[in-house]
Amino acid sequence: MDVKEQEFSRMVREHKSTIYTVCYMFSNDEDEVSDLFQETLINLWKGYESFRHESKLSTWIYRVAMNTCISADRKKRKQGTKVPLSMNIDLYNDEDHETKQVRQLHERIQRLDLIDRALVMMWLEGMNYDEIADVIGISVKNVGVKLVRIKEKLKQK
Repeated sequence: MDVKEQEFSRMVREHKSTIYTVCYMFSNDEDEVSDLFQETLINLWKGYESFRHESKLSTWIYRVAMNTCISADRKKRKQGTKVPLSMNIDLYNDEDHETKQVRQLHERIQRLDLIDRALVMMWLEGMNYDEIADVIGISVKNVGVKLVRIKEKLKQK
């Protein structure tokens, strides 16, 4: 394994939960999340040498992951509705109170548009407004305004 591969492998290990979180926010399907994760890794690898370190590595990873997921979502919408194969397996059958709350929050977030979902996800991940603004490409003030509006939407749902 050459130096580039070792550095990339270390980066993926350090940021895999971030990548997974972004992918999970764009799909409920375990297979689709895995596909999005793999596609994100491919895109990160393709862009790894051209990363100029003008922003934080984590910001770049968020941006690549989000762009990958948004592109996949657009492709999926163009292809139309697919009928899933039912295996009569309920992977989400845990019924404790905490799991129900997490599931409800996830369902509400899934009803938001793509950019709003991304904003919420980054905020829940503990990113500050400056970092979120860098990833999304909007002003810091706009991040705050959008988050207030999103919180109101979530309360109403």
